[in-house]
Amino acid sequence: MSSSAGGAGAGGGGADIASLLEKAKELDQLKKDQDEVVTEINKIHKKVLASPEMVDKSVDAILLKLRGLYARAKELSESEVSASTALIGLLDGLLQSGASTAQRKKIEVGEQKKKRIKSDTDTARFSAASMRNQLDQAANLKGEQVAARVKSDDEKDEWFVVKVIHFDKETKEYEVLDEEPGDDEESTQKYERKYKLPMSCIIPFPKKGDPSSAPDFGQGRQVLAVYPGTTALYRATVASHRKRKSDDYILEFDDDEEDGSLPQRAVPFYRVVALPEGHRQ
Repeated sequence: MSSSAGGAGAGGGGADIASLLEKAKELDQLKKDQDEVVTEINKIHKKVLASPEMVDKSVDAILLKLRGLYARAKELSESEVSASTALIGLLDGLLQSGASTAQRKKIEVGEQKKKRIKSDTDTARFSAASMRNQLDQAANLKGEQVAARVKSDDEKDEWFVVKVIHFDKETKEYEVLDEEPGDDEESTQKYERKYKLPMSCIIPFPKKGDPSSAPDFGQGRQVLAVYPGTTALYRATVASHRKRKSDDYILEFDDDEEDGSLPQRAVPFYRVVALPEGHRQ
């Protein structure tokens, strides 16, 4: 009894385990007391069997002693039943607590899994909604002028002002028109260039009639801007602070040196966009 109870105590912790150990010790002591009583009873039985004449001389004393021993044995037995019942109750409580803890952990894991699934689902829905929104915005650019990277290699990116003719939602490609006539290398005729470009090659310009919605680039910020008198965009640095969002930007274009210094040029806010990451010029 003591060894099994001790094993149960080793496997747990807290007040219930302490009570369990106390009851186990109590049972151990009851067992020892019972063994002592049984030993005394057996000794008397042996004496009686070995010397029947002794019983005749002191029968009352022997019977009284036996009665006391059996009464004590009964008392110890009842105490053992009580202690065993208490132990069983404590063990049942610990087992139920362990099962409850396992069940709670199972529920918590299930809830966490549900939250992850919901989070993944919400992220997927958000991503899908964001993509649809981007596609709708791209389609709404039809007829608008935008900044387009029409050429890119290891050394240089070329950006021009173009007009959106069409946007294909399936291929996610713009069809754009360079309205500035180009020279045909094999003739003296002028012609318009058309390009098919992915979404990453297009930057919408701020709305001319809505300066409040345009980004505000502070002094020292590098931007991509239309060089005055052309339809080409180049990297430039904001040279001074603007008082109003509708004011022109004062810019210093890279590689635009005159007499060893960079001239400051005014560019309308609706012809200035954020500098693309990794821009080469």
